Amino acid sequence: MRRVTLARLATDNPMGAQVYQRQVADRAQAALRAHGSGADVIELPIRSMRSALPGRRAPVGPLHRASPALRRAAGRLLYGRSSLVHRMNLELPPHPAADVVTLHDLVAWEFADESAPVAAAAHELRAADAVICVSGYTAGRAVEVLGVRDPIVIPNGVDERFLDATPLTDQALATLGVRRPYVLISGGASERKNLRALAAAWPVIRDHHRDLTLVVAGPEHPARTALFAGMTGVQLTGRIPDDQMPGLVSAAAAVVVPSLVEGFGFPALEAMAANTPLVSSNTSSLPEVVGDGGTLVPPTAAGITEGLLHALADDGQVRAQVARGRQRADRFSWAASATQHARVWSRLLG
Repeated sequence: MRRVTLARLATDNPMGAQVYQRQVADRAQAALRAHGSGADVIELPIRSMRSALPGRRAPVGPLHRASPALRRAAGRLLYGRSSLVHRMNLELPPHPAADVVTLHDLVAWEFADESAPVAAAAHELRAADAVICVSGYTAGRAVEVLGVRDPIVIPNGVDERFLDATPLTDQALATLGVRRPYVLISGGASERKNLRALAAAWPVIRDHHRDLTLVVAGPEHPARTALFAGMTGVQLTGRIPDDQMPGLVSAAAAVVVPSLVEGFGFPALEAMAANTPLVSSNTSSLPEVVGDGGTLVPPTAAGITEGLLHALADDGQVRAQVARGRQRADRFSWAASATQHARVWSRLLG
């Protein structure tokens, strides 16, 4: 029996990559069956030697630094009789026969404050049977920077919970320390998220909207805390439970995504799905996702200021843009993503 193994790195700190893994894995078997393949799909979480998470143990730290030859040997041991392995994290070693790998972005190579790239990653990406990229931007950078040949672009989908999400009530918002009206930014705090430009823009925006709050959602991070410390009208919430995020996005007066680089940009897509005005940088993959469904601005303090003041006007032009964004969100489907993944797997299985 042919077998497709979806290998992922076990983590207790889920982010955008883990959303992708879960959504594709949940649909993989049905997508393969619909494509006429009789292969079975199994999920294989890989954990570090010290991790208490469920999964197969592997020396993840040493593998990060290992040579291509050592990593190939580790792949033989980890994956056994699998006909094809789809690695959903670059940290995992390749399958010696049929190797598919997902590349979300190249930030490990481009930003010093991101985790260092896997030593053998560039070599393995060039050697893989298929490299799946989540945006045309990431695919282009993979060709230019890493020499990847013929990457396959398969966009992410939108979590259906965000489609026309019901706004959180004032009482529910109060439990999070949030009150309306507010502008929402969510995610990480690394350099590429460009929080410094947003912090520079915020006092000007607040001068125009004295009752407005900037809600900053995401895991605790000392640099972010220091950046916004003492700033009027800013609420740092920490990580928000997943089941409350759609309502939080929907209740916002606007969502801002000021990033310098995004491999895809889930927060932008989720804002459009939830019928919330969106201000996004006009850089990297974001124009691919946003299109005409949000306000695209230069990732500068002046650009962010101008974009948010426009989005907060709540006039006919903004409402029309929100409607276009909602229509655009329907183009990003996890079912379509899984179908395209199954097409790749089926081709390699023969």
